[in-house]
Amino acid sequence: MRQSSALDILKTGQNVFLTGSAGSGKTYTLNQYIDYLRARRVPVAVTASTGIAATHMNGTTIHSWSGIGIKDELSDRDLTTLSRKQFLADRLKDTAVLVIDEISMLHAKQLNLVSQVLKHIRKNDKAFGGIQVVVAGDFFQLPPIGSKGETNREKFAFMSEAWLDAKFHICYLSEQHRQVSEAANGGLDLDDILNQIRRQEVTFESIAALEATFDQNVDIKRTRLYTHNLNVNSINDKELAALEGEMMRFTATSTGDSKLVETLKKTVRTQVDLVLKVGAKVMFIKNNTELGVSNGTMGELIGFAAVKIDDSKDSSDDLIEDDDENTESETNKTVKGKGKKAIKEKPKAKKPTTQKMPVVRLNSGREVIAEPEEWIIEDETGDVLASYEQVPLCLAWAITIHKSQGMTLDAAEIDLSRTFELGQGYVALSRLKSLAGLQLLGMNDMSLQLDPLARGADKRFLVLSDEADANYSMLDEESMTQAHEKFILKSGGTLSKSVIDAYATLQKKRREQQQAQIDKKQKLGNQVSDKSDSTLLATRLLLEESLSIAEISQARQLSQSTIMRHIADLKSQDPSLACDHLRPEDEVMTAVGNAYVAIKVANNPNDFNDDGSIKLRPIFDHLKQSIDYNTIRLALIFITP
Repeated sequence: MRQSSALDILKTGQNVFLTGSAGSGKTYTLNQYIDYLRARRVPVAVTASTGIAATHMNGTTIHSWSGIGIKDELSDRDLTTLSRKQFLADRLKDTAVLVIDEISMLHAKQLNLVSQVLKHIRKNDKAFGGIQVVVAGDFFQLPPIGSKGETNREKFAFMSEAWLDAKFHICYLSEQHRQVSEAANGGLDLDDILNQIRRQEVTFESIAALEATFDQNVDIKRTRLYTHNLNVNSINDKELAALEGEMMRFTATSTGDSKLVETLKKTVRTQVDLVLKVGAKVMFIKNNTELGVSNGTMGELIGFAAVKIDDSKDSSDDLIEDDDENTESETNKTVKGKGKKAIKEKPKAKKPTTQKMPVVRLNSGREVIAEPEEWIIEDETGDVLASYEQVPLCLAWAITIHKSQGMTLDAAEIDLSRTFELGQGYVALSRLKSLAGLQLLGMNDMSLQLDPLARGADKRFLVLSDEADANYSMLDEESMTQAHEKFILKSGGTLSKSVIDAYATLQKKRREQQQAQIDKKQKLGNQVSDKSDSTLLATRLLLEESLSIAEISQARQLSQSTIMRHIADLKSQDPSLACDHLRPEDEVMTAVGNAYVAIKVANNPNDFNDDGSIKLRPIFDHLKQSIDYNTIRLALIFITP
């Protein structure tokens, strides 16, 4: 199926499974559809099965978005608790379209839970509470992690009850946008070999072509892919030690519940102590639109530049818990909730300091500064439960095949001699554009094998996709347009040309502003960070378009609480800020204002943050929980000086 045909089916509002081989354009098609929905103001939630996959889509994990966390089952009590979380309930009720990328890595149990939560909170017994669900992925990629002894039959999402209930239309993309044809040079296409692996009909000619790459000289900037972390760490450590020059160490900082912090560390897959030298091959591990880099962007470290780093944190309602009397202060954890022991006073906010940060020359030739990034886990009110901050780089002479999922590589050295999981070899080989960029060091009997259940499902998906393509191709243009417009209106969107044009203008302005920031970063003569100013400016531009907080949150791919912090900062800098369209109703302003004054007069030290601002919880309690946290936050922007 062509991408255009898949988009036509998506626009009708049907539940869709978007699949295809590596490089067929699944992510591109998803982004096209997401932009289409946002231009028409249809509320769309963009999620993925893992943290790394979520960063590729500028979204969040489905676990966080739906509130299921790491659970495998939900009791009636759990569902009741989730429905009482106003922030979560509003999010799920307001969503019209849910996108889940990399569905192959989401466990069947967890897909069932997502549907269960949506049904309960939306009070709708239809699959996923009656909203459109778009899942994307390739079940020939690596499978989800399951319990010991679980088979793939129990883990694959397409075996779940929720999958069957959703009655997904299958859109199997057939065009190839990653692999480069080599047939013109008399060679064997990598695309042909990958398709042979998918069919499990690999010829001797193909195996010979793969083995022949052993002696092939590939680009010195190649990426080395290995099956085991042990090999990867050994290569990276050896290469780093061989470099001369000063060694710089960057130590991660973390706050919050220790278990959640560990979850962040595993998701981010970076080092607590990152050691770098000039000449090191590195890879970015987080998207940054201002720098123009994404998770997987490769480069070489060429120096260190002085950058102003703001160490102060927005700590709104946090407590500090010391789980161990011997734990040093810097390892104390910031936690949410009640009943915590050994509560200490929070450390005072630090003033901005100047530190040396890595300067990376990307493989494209551009030079950027890698400043610390923060990964967070928020609760239902948008408050931070755990955070992890580190320079978003890892050594990248070698990486694991698992970490390579979603990447496109020009050149790679791959060792499959210790393959231990079905699909591992396919994932590694499909990262490349052509055989010319491959040096394969070895294979074992499992290297080119795929899961039999995934193979059977894939054959069925191909048949169903052809049927869907044939059925929709019978509709004339007028009928298709009517179906598209009907879904937009049903979803609460708009067909107004002025709104769509305004969104396109806004997108263009955002791109221009982001490019201006990228250009500014490239001028290494003045290495002072202006990240804070630029991110506030991006929010201000959207405010001036009279967009709602939810719309700004979607456009910037940031939480609503973060957007409100931006607005508070902007309003403190400029009282005439154009944000009156966000002002809550008078009765809300009066109620929050009275609560604010009452708490000020009571002057209970426990009700205040270190900077003198009032915590949200006392106001929430004073109002007897009649107004949600985000509305209180918004009202305070207009109340506090």
